Amino acid sequence: MSVTEWSVCAVIPAAGRGTRLGAAVPKIMMEVADGITVWHLLYRRLQPWVDHLHVVVSPDGEALFRRLVAAEIDSGAVSVSVQERPTGMGDAVFGAAGHWDAYGAALVVWGDQVNLSSATVRQVVRTHQEATSGPGLTLPLVPLPDPYVEYEVVSGELRRVRMSREGDECRPGGLSDVGVFCLSTTGLRQAWERYLASAARGSVTGEVNFLPFLPHLSQVHGWKVRTVPVTDPVEARGVNTADDLEFARQAFQRWAR
Repeated sequence: MSVTEWSVCAVIPAAGRGTRLGAAVPKIMMEVADGITVWHLLYRRLQPWVDHLHVVVSPDGEALFRRLVAAEIDSGAVSVSVQERPTGMGDAVFGAAGHWDAYGAALVVWGDQVNLSSATVRQVVRTHQEATSGPGLTLPLVPLPDPYVEYEVVSGELRRVRMSREGDECRPGGLSDVGVFCLSTTGLRQAWERYLASAARGSVTGEVNFLPFLPHLSQVHGWKVRTVPVTDPVEARGVNTADDLEFARQAFQRWAR
C-alpha cells in the first residue's frame, strides 16, 4: 500500500462567525485560557496522528486565522481556504476537496470540538487505516442521555442519522458523535456530487446537511461503517453556548494543574 493510501488529512470546517456566543472572533479562535484558543487545543490533539491539517474559514475570519497559524502555514503543516457563504458543513468540506483528496482519508473534525481527546483521534485513525476492504467510514460514537444527533448502526451499516436541529426526535441513551468522521477519499468527491443531485434540504435549516450523506455512503455505495466506542460523554460537547465555553475553560484549568 502506498504512502498516499495510508495518509490522513484533517479537515476542519470553521467558517462560523461565533454570533450565538456574541463573539468578535470565530469559535475556533476563542480563548480557553490566556493565549490558548480552541484552535491550539485541536491542533495539539490532531497533529500527532495526521499528515496535514486543512482549515476552512469565513471571509471575515481569514486574515485573523492566518495570523494565528502563520508558523504552521509556513512549515506546510496547515493550509487554509475560505467558504464564501455559510451554506453548511458539507459545502465547506467538499469546497476544500482540492486540499484533501490526494490523501488516503479525510478526518473531518468540527471546529469547536474543544473537549476531543487525542486518544480518540489516535484510535479512529488507526481503526480506519487497519481496515482492508475498500472505501469506508469510521465513526467514534458515545451514548448520551439526551443526544442532539443520534446514529443508528446495524451490522456495519449506518441506517439513519437523526438530527434535532432538523426536527428529528433523538432517543434517550442513543449514540451520538463527537464531531469526528474519518472517510476514505477514493470516490468521495464524486459520491457527494451525485448525492447533491437528489438530496433533500433540511426542513429547518434549508441546507443540504453533511450528516445524512453518511448513511447514503453506507446504503447506496456500500461503504463499510466502523465504529469506535467513546466512554466519556464530555468529548461530544462542543462550544455552542456561553456555558459550553465556561465548561471548556474550567476543564482546561483542571487539566493544566
